[in-house]
Amino acid sequence: MLTLGTIVMGAADVRRAAQFWSRALDYVPRDGEVDEDWTVLVPSDGAGPGIALGRSVSPVQERPRVHVDLYAADAAEQAAEVERLLSLGARHVDWDSYPENPDFVVLADPEGNRFCVIDTAHG
Repeated sequence: MLTLGTIVMGAADVRRAAQFWSRALDYVPRDGEVDEDWTVLVPSDGAGPGIALGRSVSPVQERPRVHVDLYAADAAEQAAEVERLLSLGARHVDWDSYPENPDFVVLADPEGNRFCVIDTAHG
Protein backbone atom coordinates (compact mmCIF):
# COMPACT_ATOMS: atom_id res chain seq x y z
CA MET A 1 0.00 0.00 0.00
CA LEU A 2 1.38 3.41 -0.95
CA THR A 3 1.29 6.44 1.33
CA LEU A 4 1.74 10.11 0.51
CA GLY A 5 5.33 10.99 1.35
CA THR A 6 6.28 14.39 -0.01
CA ILE A 7 4.63 17.24 -1.89
CA VAL A 8 7.16 18.87 -4.25
CA MET A 9 6.98 22.54 -5.26
CA GLY A 10 9.23 24.73 -7.33
CA ALA A 11 10.69 27.96 -6.00
CA ALA A 12 12.92 30.65 -7.43
CA ASP A 13 14.15 31.30 -3.88
CA VAL A 14 14.21 28.01 -1.95
CA ARG A 15 15.23 29.69 1.32
CA ARG A 16 12.31 32.15 1.18
CA ALA A 17 9.87 29.34 0.35
CA ALA A 18 11.26 27.18 3.15
CA GLN A 19 10.90 30.01 5.64
CA PHE A 20 7.25 30.56 4.65
CA TRP A 21 6.22 26.89 4.73
CA SER A 22 8.15 26.21 7.94
CA ARG A 23 6.29 29.01 9.70
CA ALA A 24 2.96 28.24 8.03
CA LEU A 25 2.93 24.55 9.00
CA ASP A 26 5.39 24.25 11.91
CA TYR A 27 7.76 22.25 9.70
CA VAL A 28 11.52 21.93 10.03
CA PRO A 29 14.29 21.09 7.55
CA ARG A 30 14.67 17.31 7.43
CA ASP A 31 18.46 17.58 7.21
CA GLY A 32 18.74 20.36 9.80
CA GLU A 33 19.39 23.16 7.31
CA VAL A 34 17.98 24.64 4.12
CA ASP A 35 20.01 24.28 0.92
CA GLU A 36 19.52 26.99 -1.68
CA ASP A 37 18.78 24.46 -4.46
CA TRP A 38 16.75 21.73 -2.73
CA THR A 39 15.35 21.13 0.71
CA VAL A 40 12.79 18.87 2.32
CA LEU A 41 10.68 20.13 5.21
CA VAL A 42 8.97 17.73 7.60
CA PRO A 43 6.44 18.21 10.40
CA SER A 44 8.20 19.19 13.63
CA ASP A 45 6.18 16.51 15.46
CA GLY A 46 7.12 13.88 12.86
CA ALA A 47 3.55 13.16 11.66
CA GLY A 48 2.44 13.87 8.10
CA PRO A 49 3.81 14.36 4.59
CA GLY A 50 6.88 16.42 3.84
CA ILE A 51 7.19 19.39 1.54
CA ALA A 52 10.15 19.41 -0.84
CA LEU A 53 11.22 22.70 -2.39
CA GLY A 54 13.43 22.71 -5.45
CA ARG A 55 14.93 25.62 -7.32
CA SER A 56 12.89 26.28 -10.44
CA VAL A 57 12.97 28.85 -13.21
CA SER A 58 9.59 27.76 -14.62
CA PRO A 59 6.85 30.35 -14.41
CA VAL A 60 4.06 29.87 -11.89
CA GLN A 61 0.93 28.37 -13.44
CA GLU A 62 -2.15 30.58 -13.22
CA ARG A 63 -4.31 27.46 -12.88
CA PRO A 64 -2.04 24.74 -11.52
CA ARG A 65 -3.08 21.17 -12.06
CA VAL A 66 -1.88 20.21 -8.58
CA HIS A 67 -2.01 22.31 -5.43
CA VAL A 68 -1.98 21.96 -1.64
CA ASP A 69 -5.17 22.09 0.47
CA LEU A 70 -4.76 23.13 4.10
CA TYR A 71 -7.63 22.19 6.42
CA ALA A 72 -9.20 24.42 9.07
CA ALA A 73 -11.75 23.08 11.56
CA ASP A 74 -14.38 25.76 10.91
CA ALA A 75 -14.99 29.18 9.37
CA ALA A 76 -13.48 31.08 12.31
CA GLU A 77 -10.29 29.03 12.23
CA GLN A 78 -10.16 29.39 8.44
CA ALA A 79 -10.38 33.19 8.70
CA ALA A 80 -7.74 33.30 11.43
CA GLU A 81 -5.39 31.03 9.47
CA VAL A 82 -5.83 33.05 6.28
CA GLU A 83 -4.87 36.20 8.19
CA ARG A 84 -1.87 34.44 9.76
CA LEU A 85 -0.70 33.15 6.39
CA LEU A 86 -1.08 36.61 4.85
CA SER A 87 1.09 38.01 7.66
CA LEU A 88 3.76 35.42 6.76
CA GLY A 89 3.88 36.59 3.15
CA ALA A 90 1.04 34.77 1.40
CA ARG A 91 -1.27 36.77 -0.84
CA HIS A 92 -4.87 36.45 -2.00
CA VAL A 93 -5.33 35.12 -5.52
CA ASP A 94 -8.07 36.60 -7.68
CA TRP A 95 -9.94 33.40 -8.43
CA ASP A 96 -12.78 33.69 -10.92
CA SER A 97 -14.04 30.16 -10.30
CA TYR A 98 -15.32 30.48 -6.73
CA PRO A 99 -18.69 28.75 -6.41
CA GLU A 100 -21.50 30.44 -4.55
CA ASN A 101 -20.78 30.15 -0.80
CA PRO A 102 -17.31 28.55 -1.16
CA ASP A 103 -15.64 26.51 1.56
CA PHE A 104 -12.14 27.51 0.38
CA VAL A 105 -9.92 30.55 0.01
CA VAL A 106 -7.24 30.58 -2.69
CA LEU A 107 -3.87 31.99 -1.65
CA ALA A 108 -0.35 31.98 -3.08
CA ASP A 109 2.88 31.55 -1.15
CA PRO A 110 5.67 34.14 -1.58
CA GLU A 111 6.88 32.16 -4.62
CA GLY A 112 3.44 32.30 -6.27
CA ASN A 113 2.51 28.64 -5.67
CA ARG A 114 -1.25 28.39 -5.23
CA PHE A 115 -2.84 26.68 -2.24
CA CYS A 116 -6.27 26.64 -0.59
CA VAL A 117 -7.40 27.00 2.99
CA ILE A 118 -10.51 24.83 3.44
CA ASP A 119 -13.28 25.21 6.05
CA THR A 120 -13.90 21.52 6.74
CA ALA A 121 -17.08 22.26 8.74
CA HIS A 122 -18.71 23.90 5.72
CA GLY A 123 -21.72 21.85 4.54
